[in-house]
Amino acid sequence: MNDNSIVLPKFYSEIKSDSEKISFSMPSDLQTGSFLRTLSATKKDGHFLELGTGTGLSLAWLIEGMGENSNLISIDNAAEYQNIAKKYLQKPNVSFVCEDAEKWILNYKGLKFDLIFADAWPGKYAVLEETLQLLNPGGIYLIDDMLPQPNWPENHEKNVEILIQNLEGRKTFN
Repeated sequence: MNDNSIVLPKFYSEIKSDSEKISFSMPSDLQTGSFLRTLSATKKDGHFLELGTGTGLSLAWLIEGMGENSNLISIDNAAEYQNIAKKYLQKPNVSFVCEDAEKWILNYKGLKFDLIFADAWPGKYAVLEETLQLLNPGGIYLIDDMLPQPNWPENHEKNVEILIQNLEGRKTFN
């Protein structure tokens, strides 16, 4: 896919500019964003969860694909980042939660999700089992940042290997 042919979601450029001003260095790439838009569009009236709002760069893609009766919960523990997303992406069907995602996952008792986008440590490397239990049958679990990143902690590639082996070894999430 050529990045030049990807149509950006509404407010993407503004969010990116604001992200750069605060030196936010963890955006998903454009192909991931385009894929998120497509996936959210496949779940008409879907119930979505994003673990790791960041500044809203991925969230903009999810929202763009969502149907008007869909809803989304986006969680991040950094208000500074999430406030940029709120500035541009406040919608009645989008809920922002600013707290530790691991704590939120362990305490959540609501409806299961049709799509979970895990772009934070919780939901991938911590509370994976609990996160997968929040997924509806036929739901989509998508993780980001599985290729080496400059901001990875030392020896993080071992965490990635273990996660991939865990997921590949499953016949089902339930």
